[in-house]
Amino acid sequence: MTRSKLLLGLVLLSGIAGSGLARRALGEAGYSNLGVLIFVFGYAGMVFAVWFGWIRPLDITGPTGR
Repeated sequence: MTRSKLLLGLVLLSGIAGSGLARRALGEAGYSNLGVLIFVFGYAGMVFAVWFGWIRPLDITGPTGR
């Protein structure tokens, strides 16, 4: 396991499970709308972080023509 893979796993875990658990806890406490906002921003932030940190730097190009 490299450090980059561990960081990616941590970002995915916190973005999906962390924001989901926060949403549920806030919903049970009576703050359902705030929970939805936390989930949406947490999930969207995770998607942006994965794109910015791991997908955007990839050089995805086709073969060069002759």
